[in-house]
This record gives sequence, C-alpha cells and structure tokens, in this order.
Amino acid sequence: MRLVNYNSTWHDKGYELPGYDRDRVREATKENPSWIHFGAGNIFRGFPAAGLQKMLDEGSYDRGVIVSEGFDYEIIDKAYKPYDDLSLLVVLKTNGNIEKKVIGSVVESINADASLETEWERLQEIFCKPSLQMVSFTITEKGYSLVDSTGDYLGVVINDFNTGHKNPMHLMGKITALLYERYLGAVGTSQSEASAKLPVAMVSMDNCSHNGDKLFAAVEAYAKRWVKNGFMEEGFLAYVKDKSKVAFPWSMIDKITPRPDDKVKKLLEEDGFKDTELIITSKNTYTAPFVNAEETEYLVIEDAFPNGRPPFEKAGFLFTDRETVDKVEKMKVCTCLNPLHTALAIFGCLLSYTTIWEEMRDPELVKLVNKIGYDEGMPVVVNPGVIDPMDFIKAVLEVRLPNPFMPDAPQRIATDTSQKIPIRYGETIKAYRDSDTLKVTDLTFIPLTIAGWCRYLMGIDDEGNTFTPSSDPLLDELMGYVKDVRLGDTTLDTSILKSILSNDKIFSVNLYEVGLGEKIEGMFLELIAGKGAIRETLKKYLN
Repeated sequence: MRLVNYNSTWHDKGYELPGYDRDRVREATKENPSWIHFGAGNIFRGFPAAGLQKMLDEGSYDRGVIVSEGFDYEIIDKAYKPYDDLSLLVVLKTNGNIEKKVIGSVVESINADASLETEWERLQEIFCKPSLQMVSFTITEKGYSLVDSTGDYLGVVINDFNTGHKNPMHLMGKITALLYERYLGAVGTSQSEASAKLPVAMVSMDNCSHNGDKLFAAVEAYAKRWVKNGFMEEGFLAYVKDKSKVAFPWSMIDKITPRPDDKVKKLLEEDGFKDTELIITSKNTYTAPFVNAEETEYLVIEDAFPNGRPPFEKAGFLFTDRETVDKVEKMKVCTCLNPLHTALAIFGCLLSYTTIWEEMRDPELVKLVNKIGYDEGMPVVVNPGVIDPMDFIKAVLEVRLPNPFMPDAPQRIATDTSQKIPIRYGETIKAYRDSDTLKVTDLTFIPLTIAGWCRYLMGIDDEGNTFTPSSDPLLDELMGYVKDVRLGDTTLDTSILKSILSNDKIFSVNLYEVGLGEKIEGMFLELIAGKGAIRETLKKYLN
C-alpha cells in the first residue's frame, strides 16, 4: 500500500480509511479555511488531526486543517508532501490490540519560510480569510522562548526586531507578521475600518504552564518592538491585546506519541504497507509517514474563540473556563504525568534503559515515580472537576507508562529538559514554599531527581560509560559546569553546581533560597561516588 493510492481492499487488513470526499473537503478548506496549525510533528497528526478526521467521517464538519512548519522544514518536505498530506495513525492499545487509521484531515502543508515567496504568500492569504477561526500550535516549550538562559534576547530575535516583519526568522516573529496581515485585512492593502481587526483564536496546545500566555507574551514582545521601531502602527498592538479580537486561550493536551518505532514499521511492512521510511531530519526530528501512539488522550481548552470555532466537542475535546484548564494543566504537567516522565527519562538514561515500559519494571524507578506523584505532588493538586486526579495518576502509573506496546524512550523524553523543569518541578516547589502546612525542605524525591539531572549532564552512565545527552538549548552551557567532575571524587567542591541550582529561569526559583540547594549538592555527591552509585543512592532514599 502507498498512502497516495489507498483503496477499500485495505479494510480487510484492518485499516480504517477516510469516509468522506477528501477532494471536496480540500477545496472547501482552500477557499474558506477555519483552522491552521503550526508544528507538523507526531502529536499533531496523532491527536488533533485525528480528532478532526472523526468529525469529517461522521459528517459533523466539512473542512480540513492546514498544517505549517516554521522550524524544521524537512518534516513538510519529507513526511507530508510526498504522501499528499496523508499519514497513518497506529494506535497501540494496552491490551495488545492495534488500530490503523489513514488520516486525511490534513489537506494542505506549508513551510513557514518568509524567503519562500509562494508559500509565504499562501500563509498571508490564509491569515486574511474572514473564515479563519483558530491558529494552533504544537511547537514545544522552547518554540515560544525569545531569550537565552540569562534572559537576554536571542540573536535571531534581535535581528528580527531590527529588520522588521518582511522576512522574520524566529517562528514567533513569523506568527506576529502573519497576524499583522490579518489586522490589515488583506495582503498588500492598507488598513480600513471595515476589513481590519478580523478576530481569531491563537491556541497553544503545548505542554507548558499557561501556554496561551507564553504565546501572547512572545507575540506582544514582537508587536511592541516593531511598533517602536516604526515597522507597524500602534493600532496593531492594541489589536493583539484586545481579547475580543485576538484570544490566547489556555489548554492542556495529553497523549503519548513516541518516535516512529521499528517494530511498528515491521508490522506495517508485513501488511504490505510500503510507506514506512523512518525520517531523521538534519534538526534531529524523528518522524515517518506513520505515527505510533497510545490510545489515551485528553485535550482541554479554554472556550475563548472570538470568531467561533469548529465543533471539536464532537471529537472528544473538552471546553471549559480558564480556571478549570489551569487546574487540569497543573494536575497533569506539574504532578500526575510530566514530572514522572522526566524522572524516568533522567534515570532511564543513567541506568541505560531504552524504553519507558521497561523502566516501569524496575522496582526503584517505580517507587521513585510513585513517591514523586502520590507523596510529593498530590498534596498540592486541586481537583479540576472535569478529570479526577487520582483516576488520572492511577492510569498513568498502572496502565499507560507500563504499556509494553508503547515504544517510548527515555532519550526522547529527556529532550529539552532545561525547558521543562520549571513547570514539571518548579511549580510544585513553589507551592510547597508558599504553603502554610507544607515545608519545601521536606521534599526528597524531586530534589533527588534534580540531582540526577545534574549527574546526567556529565554524560556518564552508572557503569561509567559515556553517552550523548539528548538535545537541549542549554546543553553546552550546563554540561560545561560539570565537565571536570569525575566518578569517585567525593571531595568535590559542590559549589560548581551553584550556577545551575540558583538559576530561577530553570527551576522557577533559586533552589538555595528555598532551602534545597545544599540538599541537592549532597545528593549529587552520592550519585558520583563511583560505578553503581546511582543505583545505590536510589535504594538508600527509596528503601
């Protein structure tokens, strides 16, 4: 089978095919698009796009989604365009059953590169359409960041500020420039009272606290600087800040979509499915014409859409108020899933594991994530009502993470850890600090994980073998602080960690000021005591 030549005979092999006229959907979307998404990775195809597919199949909606990529253009060029924007979703269920669905809801793919005239003009055209209701994002936490670890603007951002909106390089600059076109009402025309200020919702679906605020802050920073530098008029900044025109709702998304797995690739090839090429881009993105994913999924969105929205509740998405989204997000990102994932990523790499599910058979690691979740995280969780926290974490620890059919890797989860820690551990630490009944100094397993991360930055596993840490925008800087540390150096001056542990941009707090810095330094000394010290340290604190 090839994705561009699917036919009904594949039903016999268990493949679900689009049940709608895709050409008609494509034409309707081209003329009157309602949704464009930035971030062409696996989570988008495996969840939001698949939800839209359900709506199209049942006839509850008639338009598809346009996808754009502003960072890694090879994803579009290698995983979308050659396959007519089709993809295959492989759902790996805990009971061993497998669902295979051809996803056809993506009807157009575009590189968000202002130097590519045709594609950039098409993006401008889409943003000027009155029908456009939602611009969404899955670009990871770092996609919204305009600054480095010291808080200074990145060089690419400074260049954008100084050269204007005609050829921005940072994705947030591109988005702001496209919003400006929507503000003007049409490409190449001047502002008019009638056509200007077309409303739209800018929806971040990334795993970061108050994700809509992060998106707004980046867009506002660009708008302010471009207005100040004379590239745009003051009215555009007012437009961006007017919630009745441009909304930045919060959301919480949860579905594990690992890198394409060789076992899934082999399974598809045995079916005769030919589009199984594993693609590793020059920017180290792992993708393929197929996506493998777990069956569990949640998407909770603040219902703030000034231009209306598609009926996504029919896809199972939950719409609620901002306060409830905040509670759900904190429950998941700060306590019930992401902190556990990061702990497994750090210690999984140090203990030479290659899959998360195998880690969930390790008695120390199972105890560690249970302690972080139930003992240290749950006391600061507020029940959001729409999802029960105890049910959620129980499913994570007993069903989702141990799923042997999910080929997720600690090395994937360890990517961009410096960008994740402020939310995954910093928020809980702050909640303890601000509590009248909890003491931040009583925390043990979150500090142990942070010490483990410092140990991870050495790039040496528990047997003394070197490994390559996963990509992270601060990796070179952070590894530089521990580059001279050697196993067995029990007389080490642990002040070398101060530049890391005192950085409130990494942890949301200065760990010394809240009383955890020295504690983590002591744990780090235990973790570097020699070969096997990581295992022994885990046993000491967990038993």
